Amino acid sequence: MKGIVLSKYQGLGNDYLILDARKNKSKLMGKKIALLCRRGFGLGADGVLYGPVDIGGKMGVRIFNSDGSESAISGNGVRIFAKYLMDQGYVSGSTFDIETLAGTITAEALNSRGTEFRVNMGKASFFSKDIPVSGDPREVIDEGFRFHDHMYKATCLTVGNPHCIIFTNHLEPKDAKLLGPYVENCDEFPNRMNLQLCHVIDRGNLDIEIWERGSGYTKASGTGSCAAAAAAYRLGYTESRMNVNQPGGMIQIDIAPDGTIFMTGTVGFIAEMNIAEEFFS
Repeated sequence: MKGIVLSKYQGLGNDYLILDARKNKSKLMGKKIALLCRRGFGLGADGVLYGPVDIGGKMGVRIFNSDGSESAISGNGVRIFAKYLMDQGYVSGSTFDIETLAGTITAEALNSRGTEFRVNMGKASFFSKDIPVSGDPREVIDEGFRFHDHMYKATCLTVGNPHCIIFTNHLEPKDAKLLGPYVENCDEFPNRMNLQLCHVIDRGNLDIEIWERGSGYTKASGTGSCAAAAAAYRLGYTESRMNVNQPGGMIQIDIAPDGTIFMTGTVGFIAEMNIAEEFFS
C-alpha cells in the first residue's frame, strides 16, 4: 500500500476521496475503503471515487460508499469527479461525458474554475421493477408502507439508484437518523434503499433530510435532491424548477418537459494526501 495518493473534494459537505487510477497501482476495495472513510480513525469521507477507468470503452468512474459497497451513481460524486477531471487536465472544454454504472452523465462547468456544474442526470422511473420494490408491477407513488410499526405514505423511484421519499410537515435530522436504517434494509427493498424526508416550503423550494444506503446520515445528496424533486413534481407539489435545501446547502433541480432531470450545484477541492505505509497493517 506504499505510495497511495488520494485527493479529497466536497460537494455541499458530501465529501469524497478520489483514487486516481492513472496515478496509483493499487485499487482499494471493501474493508480498505471502509477503513479510509472512517471519521476519527481514517481520512474520513462519505465515499471513494475510483477513476478515470474504462467503462464501455469510454472514460468513467466507479463509486464506492463509506461501507465499501459500490453504488451505480452519485450526483455529488459525479460533480466532484467532473471538477477533478478539469483540475487534472483530463478533459478539455466545459462540457463532457462521464461514464458510470448507471449510464452516461453529461457535465457542464458553469465557470472556468469548475466550482459549479450543471449535470444531466437522465430520467426518473417510478416503476417497481426498475427501482426495485417487491410486489406486483406498478408505479410506487404515494403508497402506504409500514416502517417501525407506523404507516407512511411514500413515493419510490430510481435515478440510477433507489430512493424512498416521504413528505412531512415536521423535519429534523433525528428523524432521518431514526427511520433511515430501517428503510434502508426493509424487506420490500431487495437492493437496499436511500431515504429522503421532504418538506415542501412552496412551489419552488423543498427541504430534505437524507439517509444514504451504505453511508448513513449525510449533509447533502445529489441523487437524493433529484429524487425528491422528481417525486414532488410528479405529485403536483412544485413547479418544474426548484431549489432543494439540505444541511450542506442548496442544489437547483430543473425537470425538462420530457422528464430529463438537470442538477446544478457547487463543488470544492480540499486536499491531496499520502496514505501512511502502516495504515492498512
